[in-house]
Amino acid sequence: MREEYDRPWEHPAHPGGDAARAPRDRGEPGYGGYEVYEDDGSLNLPDNWLLSHDPAWPSDHTDPEATGTDLPAAAFSAYPSVRYRDEAAAGSGEVGLAADLLGPAEHRKRPARTKLQRGIGKAFMIFGGTVVVLLFVYLVDLVTSLGDVPRGVTVAGVEVGGLSRAEAEEKLRTELGPQLTDPLPVHAGDVTTRLDPADAGLGLDWAGTVERAGNQPIDPLSRLTSLFTTHEIGVVSSADDDKLREAITGLARNEIDHEVREGDVGFRTVSDDGAVEPFPIMPRQGQRLTDVDSAMKQVKADWLADKGVTLDVDVTPAKTTDEAVRQALAQTKPLVSAPVTVRAEDATATLTPKHISAAMKHSPAEGGALQLTLDRAELQDLLAPRLSDTERSASNAELVFAGSRPSVEPSEEGRRIDWQETFAPFVTVAGKQDGRTLDVVYQTQAPDVSTQDLRQLGVKEVVGEFTTGGLSGAAAENVSAMAEAVTGSVVRPGETFSLEEATGPRTSSKGYVEAPLYADGTGPRVIGGGASQLTSTLYNAAYEAGLKDAGHTAHPTYVDRYPAGRDAVSQLPDGSTVDMSLTNNLDSGVAVQAWTSGDSVTVRLWGTKQYRVSGSTSDRTDVKSPPVQRERGPGCEESAGAEGFTVTDTRVVKALRGDRVVDRQSTTVTYRPVPRVICEHGDGGNGGDDDGGGGDPRRPGWPFLPGDGRGQQVDRSRG
Repeated sequence: MREEYDRPWEHPAHPGGDAARAPRDRGEPGYGGYEVYEDDGSLNLPDNWLLSHDPAWPSDHTDPEATGTDLPAAAFSAYPSVRYRDEAAAGSGEVGLAADLLGPAEHRKRPARTKLQRGIGKAFMIFGGTVVVLLFVYLVDLVTSLGDVPRGVTVAGVEVGGLSRAEAEEKLRTELGPQLTDPLPVHAGDVTTRLDPADAGLGLDWAGTVERAGNQPIDPLSRLTSLFTTHEIGVVSSADDDKLREAITGLARNEIDHEVREGDVGFRTVSDDGAVEPFPIMPRQGQRLTDVDSAMKQVKADWLADKGVTLDVDVTPAKTTDEAVRQALAQTKPLVSAPVTVRAEDATATLTPKHISAAMKHSPAEGGALQLTLDRAELQDLLAPRLSDTERSASNAELVFAGSRPSVEPSEEGRRIDWQETFAPFVTVAGKQDGRTLDVVYQTQAPDVSTQDLRQLGVKEVVGEFTTGGLSGAAAENVSAMAEAVTGSVVRPGETFSLEEATGPRTSSKGYVEAPLYADGTGPRVIGGGASQLTSTLYNAAYEAGLKDAGHTAHPTYVDRYPAGRDAVSQLPDGSTVDMSLTNNLDSGVAVQAWTSGDSVTVRLWGTKQYRVSGSTSDRTDVKSPPVQRERGPGCEESAGAEGFTVTDTRVVKALRGDRVVDRQSTTVTYRPVPRVICEHGDGGNGGDDDGGGGDPRRPGWPFLPGDGRGQQVDRSRG
């Protein structure tokens, strides 16, 4: 049965076949038979033909649509190019498959392609052609440029790409050769200067420079981009490193390095009357070239570049700004536009713009601003000499010893210019166009010792007095000068009096002259020699007043014009001074009065008497005879010398009323012996005496024994 169905529709043996109904015979192509389409050449078979011949089709020829089952997928897999007719043409009488296949071939039509398909095909053809062309061009370019300098290479701005190495070197020599001697620009921070290549030891390695360019790149992309871009490779320098380092170091020291400069306002004098013109000084960064090695590398690499060499420097920025300088300039101009008159009570002085500008200072402030300050000391130094007569010093109250007792000379207040208050409105006054007058402000000066203060000290009576004699010669002048210096000194209760402070340096301008150190005429000659007599006299006056000893130095040898153990010096043999000080332990103040009269000097201390003083001197102990000192020469003077000894003085201070002991103090002094001087004449002998008996015992040079009254008389005669 399957075989019957395999026959064409028009076959007589086909179960549904009817030759009379064959579409071809009736001229109805495509209905009930098959034909070859011209479009794609596929067969037009009955719908069930393939199914009936497919092994996967059911053997009972069940209609899938009638049973509601799906057609097996395998039924279509073997015939992908077969087209099925509609089932309505199943009974038409078409030519069978064998006749269709074995019959004459008919022309088949190709399926029509869309525009998109045609475009894609054309694009692939163009792309392929382009690739082939580019590959050909690449190979030609690569072969023809082997051994040349890569395209796009420049050396110090000179294009050498595409040239042979010999041509490139020759071009570099031609164009860069003249530049080897030209000074090259050097840029470092805000400085632009020049460097001489010859002095810096710079040269050019021509072959090395060309060699640096390298070989032609194989990468197609690099070769393509080299057609449109350039690549600077720099030069290969030959340099004397020592000369280059020295040149760069000198350039940095002399031109590149500089300190930071803050903004300021300067002034230039424009006329002889003191007129000035302010001008701006813009801030400038500080900079320093610290890395010389890096600078050398940079110079070697770029010294032939058109723009020169740029060196790195360490920068210190300025604190001020250009805008701040402009604002400060606008503020300053009115201040120096005209003079300022300074008016005191009895005088005037003028500050010219030049004076004002010298006292104006501008300094950095927060936010980059510039702050104006006025140097008052500068203006004060200008005005003080002109206005000093308007000031008056305060006068202290003083004790005047004109009569039997001291009197108080009243004090006076003084006045001083208060410069701070005077200059306080200066900027406001100087900023005016008119009325540029500054009034002087005074400050009252109180005296150190007022009249009331001095009267309250209780200086009304003598509390201690002492007189010494034997003054003569130049020593008397020095004692008189010192007495004048200490007279009028007032020591408040609890204060300490210093003779050194009261007299000050002993100079000829104060009346001191050169004299022997000691009052008796012995010792080296010094300025102020012999003044120790006033020192000892003052010490004894304080002793009698009951004042406290705050420090003194006794004579090295005994001087009989002072009580033993109660003397003091004010100079040493080398001419240096030594102080003597006293502390006022009275309830009242103490005033010092001293004067010379004839060959004596007296020191009188005034105050309110408070103590009764008594003193006692011990016997002399450790008595030492004077050593013998033999001398020769016309200047020799014989002296008997004096013995040395130790003595203790004890002072007892009692209250003025009653027997209460307020203070008891003992002072022990050791005096050195004074050598006995014997003058010798000739080769020996007895000093020129004829009797050969060792001298006249009545002469001062005659030896004396300790305790001998004559020896004491000689000792006391020394002064």
